[in-house]
Amino acid sequence: MIARIAAVAAVLLAAVVVAVILLGGGDAHRYRLVFQSAGQLVKGNDVQVGGRRIGSVQEISLTKDDQAQITVEVQAPFAPLHEGASAVIRATSLSGVANRYIALTPGPQSGPELDDDAQLGTDSTTTIVDLDQLIDTFDAPTRKHLQRVIRGFATQYDGEGDSAGQAAKYLNPALSTSRQLLQQLTAGEGELTSFLLNSSKTVTALADRRDDLSSTVANTERTASAIAAENASLDSALRVLPTTLRRANSTFVNLRATLGDLDTLVDVSKPATKDLAPFLRRLRPLVRDARPTIADLRTLVSRPGGDNDLVDATRKLPGLERTARPALSNGVAALRRAQPVLEFYRPYTTELVGWFRDFGQSTANYDANGHFARISPVANAFSYDANPAGGVLTPQAPAARLAGLDRGNRERCPGAASQRAADGSGNSAAGLPAGSCDPAEAPPGP
Repeated sequence: MIARIAAVAAVLLAAVVVAVILLGGGDAHRYRLVFQSAGQLVKGNDVQVGGRRIGSVQEISLTKDDQAQITVEVQAPFAPLHEGASAVIRATSLSGVANRYIALTPGPQSGPELDDDAQLGTDSTTTIVDLDQLIDTFDAPTRKHLQRVIRGFATQYDGEGDSAGQAAKYLNPALSTSRQLLQQLTAGEGELTSFLLNSSKTVTALADRRDDLSSTVANTERTASAIAAENASLDSALRVLPTTLRRANSTFVNLRATLGDLDTLVDVSKPATKDLAPFLRRLRPLVRDARPTIADLRTLVSRPGGDNDLVDATRKLPGLERTARPALSNGVAALRRAQPVLEFYRPYTTELVGWFRDFGQSTANYDANGHFARISPVANAFSYDANPAGGVLTPQAPAARLAGLDRGNRERCPGAASQRAADGSGNSAAGLPAGSCDPAEAPPGP
């Protein structure tokens, strides 16, 4: 009996030793954690670091400002805590009520150690948000709809337990894969943003051109129907396709050198292409407004019927050329022969223009019978005496006006229709052959 009692006592002592070892067995440190709410903690709840139990809740009390003060005990080697430590109340699952624990962050090892019974304020603690608190934020219609959603889930999973279990089995791999995908998307956030913006611009451009896109789809459908109708020809084409591909392979090999030169061209063209998009946007209204003009131009070029468009006119141009060639040759010869005559008369342009002007003035009167002109030629109507200061004009009798006049052809130089200027620049024989005119023939007077 005594041996049996001794054996039981030895087992109990060993159990106590193991419990002490498992629970830390070392020095324990107490700390006071202040939360806005105890979050349904009870004495004995775990204190964990990284999912490992390092202590427990020892006491729960109220502060003077009605906040929850939780006294915890932390076992070595996770104690003492360091400055910067923080605590969060968490739940092991949503299905329980008193399944709370405190997740503790000990703080950086480089920070100062916290004394025993040190207090962590609400700036270093976070209270759990219960599911009831979340649901209490919903209004009555929202809670009613939530009830319907939950009932819908019950109906959905009724009799589908095995399938739901299989789905739960593959949920973790799916979440892990999704996390990797999200990490990749986060790493390429800039590229993803650019892709979304460019996609938005692309969709906007497609929306602006939806009529053209609809026409493209319709034409594609007609093209596919035409290809289906030519299946025999397509079959023949596919038979000769391998030979074509072999020949194209050689062509593509020779194309590599050209692509190198093309890369250089593309690099040089990049600075110019930055203004291409604004230019095309500004060109769009012009293209839209030019459609009627292009349609009229197409009709002008080719119209049903004969001798009514540019195509018919172009076909007749060779005959016109054969007919016009002798006339043009003779015209060129006539122009070459007329050139000396025109060169002679060109200095007299001023006199010729003056004659047309004066003739127009003389014939610019009308009466009841229509156009009429008053012509009154006057010759040698005055005699000029330069002896008095400034000169004197004396009228002559009509019978004496023709006396002494030379009625032969004059050889006046250009500008001789008016008196010579004091600097001698009024009339000139410049541009005429030597001896073609007499510079001395000029009207009298200053």
